[in-house]
Amino acid sequence: MTTTASAADGSAADHGGHADDIIYPSAIPFLLVHLACFAAVWTGVTAEALLLGGALYVVRMFAVTAGYHRYFAHRTYQTSRIAQFLLAFLAQTSAQRGVLWWAANHRAHHRHADTLDDVHSPRQHGFLRAHVGWIFTPRRQRTDYDGIADFTRYPELVWLDRQPYLPAALLAVATWLVAGWPGLIVGFCWSTVLVWHATFAINSVAHLAGRQRYLTGDDSRNNWWLAIVTLGEGWHNNHHAYQSSVRQGFRWWECDPTFYALKALSWLGLVWNLRSPPEAVIRGEQRLGRKVIDKVAHQLAFAFPLERIEALTHEDLMRTPTWAELQARLREARSHAEAFLAELHFPHVPSVEEIRRYGEQHLACTPSLEDIAARARQILLESISVRLLAKAAAPA
Repeated sequence: MTTTASAADGSAADHGGHADDIIYPSAIPFLLVHLACFAAVWTGVTAEALLLGGALYVVRMFAVTAGYHRYFAHRTYQTSRIAQFLLAFLAQTSAQRGVLWWAANHRAHHRHADTLDDVHSPRQHGFLRAHVGWIFTPRRQRTDYDGIADFTRYPELVWLDRQPYLPAALLAVATWLVAGWPGLIVGFCWSTVLVWHATFAINSVAHLAGRQRYLTGDDSRNNWWLAIVTLGEGWHNNHHAYQSSVRQGFRWWECDPTFYALKALSWLGLVWNLRSPPEAVIRGEQRLGRKVIDKVAHQLAFAFPLERIEALTHEDLMRTPTWAELQARLREARSHAEAFLAELHFPHVPSVEEIRRYGEQHLACTPSLEDIAARARQILLESISVRLLAKAAAPA
């Protein structure tokens, strides 16, 4: 559920080789908590510690989903300033860094989902880095306060964000006081590690395994078993289709315990203005924005064998007077050559109708498919034209 620190430094750091290598010393505390789980061999596993761990898993997972994600990252409902601070404090007991760090990174994830600038995209960076490795890269260490400016006006939240592990440390001490060493190891460490990996699985597994009901221009998927272990976050494709919704299970049968709890809290007046998706979004009838259309069109265009299409088109052109005319125009001015090339008919390039039929078979249903197909063909033509111009400019 999280991503980049700053759009400004995005591409340079992600593509700059060693500039974005994992900082292994910063991963040591993370590894130590995992290793501490094995200390249960010596402390024992008591019923009290197991109950404590189970309760802490549910409470802290709710704080992550309702707090970090649906409130601070997406503002899908409103609450009071005091409740806001308490929710942030409770979320930080999960030891997933500061509340503003988390929310700013997640907002950036949605801006760049499954592109090279999405630091935890399995498609771009592999499963392990998407799941956990990205957290320990240099430019993930600082909070992008510009990306979360709506909450930086609260000094108590900025203070809390700068003490990212204080709430978790206090909770760890409390579990030891309540249930001894089994309480610390089983109650705190076990539940902390489980909350970590359940959260991380939304970044990794939910972009690899599951079903895409909506066309979102990324790899987000709905995964029912992830929805169970994350209290509703597994309906990830739904969420990417309409990020402003407090409810992520759009259908009645899509279990979303976080939403149920927030609904109950709204009856008590503790939260209010819960935002829901429009019916057109739920039914998949809302037209896509230009940014998503362009993103999907690029994916669709390059699903076709571009090099083969270009090679066949090149062979056809070389057998006609057009090729000599193109080379002559290129010598005059490149702009004239491009205008001339745009007027030509490319028989080997799939038609808009052929691209649309391909999209029907491979994409989720959308009323914007005609627009996507038309844009995809334009992208194909542009790409082929660039290649052909390069060949026409080459010495004979």
